Amino acid sequence: MQNEVVSREEWLEARRALLAKEKEATRLRDSVNAARLALPWVKVDKNYAFETPEGRKSLADLFDGRSQLLIYHFMLGPDWDAGCTGCSFLSDHVDGALPHLNHHDVTWVAVSRAPLDKIAAYKQRMGWQFPWVSSFGSDFNFDYHVSFSPEDLAKDKVFYNFTPMQPADANDELPGLSAFYRNDKGEIFHTYSSYARGPEELIGTLMILDRAPKGRNEDSTMNFVCRHDEYEEAAKAPSCCH
Repeated sequence: MQNEVVSREEWLEARRALLAKEKEATRLRDSVNAARLALPWVKVDKNYAFETPEGRKSLADLFDGRSQLLIYHFMLGPDWDAGCTGCSFLSDHVDGALPHLNHHDVTWVAVSRAPLDKIAAYKQRMGWQFPWVSSFGSDFNFDYHVSFSPEDLAKDKVFYNFTPMQPADANDELPGLSAFYRNDKGEIFHTYSSYARGPEELIGTLMILDRAPKGRNEDSTMNFVCRHDEYEEAAKAPSCCH
C-alpha cells in the first residue's frame, strides 16, 4: 500500500510536524537516560561463578579490570541446539562497539546457561568475538529473572520484566540486559536491568529500518529476522524474543 502523494510544500509541512515529535522524543529519551543514571543501586553480596575459556571466574573477574560491566542475558539453554534468533540479531551489533565500550571503562559479556562447549560452537558459527561465558550450575540467571525451571513454569505466575506474568507467555530462557558497577574497594552493585523489548535500541538495524519507507515491515515483533547465516533458507525462523 502506498502512502498519500502530495506536493513538496505539503510534504515539508508534514515533515516539520514530525520533526517536532522527533525532538520531543529526543528530549524524553534524554530525560529517561538521566532517570536511569539516577536509579539507586543494590549491593551484590552473592558469589557467582562462571565457566569461561580462561577457566572459572567470579562476577568481579568478568569486569576485566574495568569499573562497569554490561551483561547480556543471551537465550541459549543447556539443551538448546542454537541461540535465540532475536538475541543473535542483537549480538550481531556488538563486536564493532567493543573497542569504544572498553575505552570508556565498560566491559560487555554475554551470559547463557548452556555449557561452554555449546556456547563456543555457536559463537564460532556466528563469527562473533565478544566475551561469552556460561552460568550453568549457578543461580545467576534465576536471580536476575531470565531463566525459569520446570517448577517455576508450573506455578500460577513467573516474574519477568518486573511484572508477574503467565507461565504460558514465558519460556525456560528469556532475554535481558543487566548493568553492574565495581568500586575501588571491590564492592559490586547491580545498577540496572532491562528486559523484553527494553534493549531494542541496541539493535542498530532496527533503528535504520525505522527510517526506511516501509519501516520494520513486520507482522509481529521482529518476525522478519533470521540468524545472519540463514537468510538464504526458504523457511524463516521467527524471533523468540517478544
